[in-house]
Amino acid sequence: MSTSLSLAELRSRWNDVLDHLESHDRVAWIAYFDARLAEFDGTTLKLDFSDARKFSGGHEYSPTRVKLENSLKASIQEILSTSIEIEELA
Repeated sequence: MSTSLSLAELRSRWNDVLDHLESHDRVAWIAYFDARLAEFDGTTLKLDFSDARKFSGGHEYSPTRVKLENSLKASIQEILSTSIEIEELA
């Protein structure tokens, strides 16, 4: 499903999405809270976690995020009233 949202609009509401996610699935929130919204083409949101990987002993939640992606999508749907796909930049 295509949406008319822009990356800037997503960024402006991202804290609302994260607040909703935290209230419904704290583990998913922990896995996604440090994501940077890198790209959005109207259908797929690409998330960048490179900042989290910079620190010594950094946390790597990629396998967990795959399992928790539906929780993030549900929060996006609830807050932004749209369905989008999620991809993680390598």
